[in-house]
Amino acid sequence: MATCEGKSCSTCESRKKGSKDEILACKLARIKNKIIVMSGKGGVGKSSVAVYIALALSRKGYQVGLMDIDLHGPSIPKMLGLHGLLRVSQDQEILPHEYSPNLKVVSIESMLEDTDSAVIWRGPLKHGVIQQFISDCTWNDLDFLVVDCPPGTGDEPLSIARIIPDAKAVIVTTPQEVALADVRKSINFCKKVQLDIAGLVENMAGLYCPHCQGFIPIFSTGGGRKTAELMRIEFLGSLPFDPAVVAGGDQGKPVMEGASGTSPFIKAVEEVVDRLVARFEPVEESRGESRAVH
Repeated sequence: MATCEGKSCSTCESRKKGSKDEILACKLARIKNKIIVMSGKGGVGKSSVAVYIALALSRKGYQVGLMDIDLHGPSIPKMLGLHGLLRVSQDQEILPHEYSPNLKVVSIESMLEDTDSAVIWRGPLKHGVIQQFISDCTWNDLDFLVVDCPPGTGDEPLSIARIIPDAKAVIVTTPQEVALADVRKSINFCKKVQLDIAGLVENMAGLYCPHCQGFIPIFSTGGGRKTAELMRIEFLGSLPFDPAVVAGGDQGKPVMEGASGTSPFIKAVEEVVDRLVARFEPVEESRGESRAVH
């Protein structure tokens, strides 16, 4: 059986002679840490959290990949202002979009000529596509791979948990009880499929007044922390609601890259990412720049 050399997956013996599983193992061996961002229900800002985790990691100097496996509702390319179809290399590998020198992005939206086309796929086909996002893409060596899952506990979360069994989940919720009830299902899903949980992030946890900077609780407060304590998982932190984040996502200009980089939201994201990095084994930061190039 061919073995992975852990260097160039496009030229090693595993790529030339190996099975799909061996090629996948070769690619995964070059990714030090894997993060799966998931949620129990839609509308909690999960994709925004995934984007800002990836951005914050890349700004710290890590080599980061961001993989959008929300096959029916991909939003990552729009939020980052990435346009055009993904290219294919001479080795017939998919070349991810390069948002910055140390942040690469892959999404099904970047493979569709008509982005308004409906993707109507069943479980086995979804599993195969998600596996190809790793095995057939030129990710090269990464410190972190951040995976944006669709909400719920369906085909995509189950597939990625099986494909990357050593990943850690970041579960996103909002303070309302209806969201917390669903997030408890996500936590139990992770336990059933033996997926480690890095922690819980509470999103849209209040608003800072733009005039007096006073904190305004939009929903009930403290629900995310209480749920994490009850379910015995790490509470990574709360992120305040910031209208600039919504506008930035619509415009393809994340606020982390603009003048709002010192906003309470960005400070909270950086604190969450510091706690998240601490949940993984130490990784050496790369020397690459983190400026956007799209």
